[in-house]
Amino acid sequence: MNIYLDLFLSFLKISLFTVGGGYAMIPFIQSTVLSKGWISPELLINFIGIAESTPGPFAVNISTFIGYNLGGFWGVICAILGLFLPPFLIIITIFYVGKKFSSNKIVKGIFVFLRPAVLALILSAFSSVAYATIMVSDGGTTYFNWFGVILMFASFISMRFFKKIHPIVFLFASAGLGLIFYGFVL
Repeated sequence: MNIYLDLFLSFLKISLFTVGGGYAMIPFIQSTVLSKGWISPELLINFIGIAESTPGPFAVNISTFIGYNLGGFWGVICAILGLFLPPFLIIITIFYVGKKFSSNKIVKGIFVFLRPAVLALILSAFSSVAYATIMVSDGGTTYFNWFGVILMFASFISMRFFKKIHPIVFLFASAGLGLIFYGFVL
């Protein structure tokens, strides 16, 4: 299959069946890109970290990185179009038909049951990213990342006590310490 069509259809499917926003998409994105062999698990974790750090919606950032990695400029266009088309059509449909069904008990009940599913998807994404961050693989051996865990807790505690310091300062400080401790790794 053409990579551009595959990118479009994959992100269309991800966007169509994900409820809850960008972080809820992580398990679907992970299973799709890894099962298709598009990128390595390590590169996906790096993309997730960069997508969280850069301005803009997470889902757009991660689809941009994956699309560009696979197909350059046109890969980005196809991935983002696939990502935006379902919500766009759903919002237009809700706008025209939503007023009629907004007070319907069945619709309200569906949303009550969707909330825990969204929470489960977000927790699943958190646990997979946390595991990949805490358990580091280096040339076949896996070890516990003590430095990363200590840095995470130190950053969290520092941000709680020094609330007047902008979070971007902690982000850059953590990145700098990571570069000093680990070096530049891609």
